[in-house]
Amino acid sequence: MLKGFLGELLGTFILVFIGCGSVGFSLFISPLDLWQIALIWGVGVILAIWASSPFSLSHLNPAVTLGFFVLKMIGKKDLLPHIIGQFVGAIIAGVSLRLIFGGYVQAYDVHSAMMFGEFYPNPGNAGLSQLTTFSAFSLECLGTFALMFGILKIIKTKFEKAKIIHPLLIGLLLAILIYLIAPYTQAGFNPARDFGPRLVSYLSGWDMAFSYNQFGWLTVYVCGPILGAVMAASFHRKSTLKKMMAVKG
Repeated sequence: MLKGFLGELLGTFILVFIGCGSVGFSLFISPLDLWQIALIWGVGVILAIWASSPFSLSHLNPAVTLGFFVLKMIGKKDLLPHIIGQFVGAIIAGVSLRLIFGGYVQAYDVHSAMMFGEFYPNPGNAGLSQLTTFSAFSLECLGTFALMFGILKIIKTKFEKAKIIHPLLIGLLLAILIYLIAPYTQAGFNPARDFGPRLVSYLSGWDMAFSYNQFGWLTVYVCGPILGAVMAASFHRKSTLKKMMAVKG
């Protein structure tokens, strides 16, 4: 249990530190294109999986952990340690980024807060002025569905040395999804990645961190990913059962 907690803490810290760090770099140091930020997030998840896999299941995401729990691929005794580790790792990463980029912050507004949590419509997308909560929720749900379903398919690959390239494929998948959905919602797909740094920003002076779009932070960036991952797991289970029945028939 402790080993799993520490593994998820380490992996989620690496993921959030690298990913959110790229956003902070783009905001305060030198602008990056979306494809560059998406690629950095992809590299972040690759490194995070490699670093955490000796200690935990390397989910790095409460929604993904719940998806595997639905499939009974993780037990009750490991569920909470993994999820708590993910949130703690994300919070520590948020604190680290606050210390690194704090001197560059000139205004505690939604644009500077983008380094921590996600907001919709994406404040950095000048061409997108409106996006309903339902649309944002649907995008986050759909994106996490695709991520979870893709992870399940990737880990089922059976060719030689497949486990070595699993992180590469998952990182590529995440980068593609971020590139497609980030222009609208910033592409969270991960309740810990959003809530941990968002909490740090709120405690650091961004008073609008939890009030922007009212309860959008909860419905869009927590409930949306959880629902998407659980739906993907359920769909995967049903499709697998159908294949097994077809083979037996």
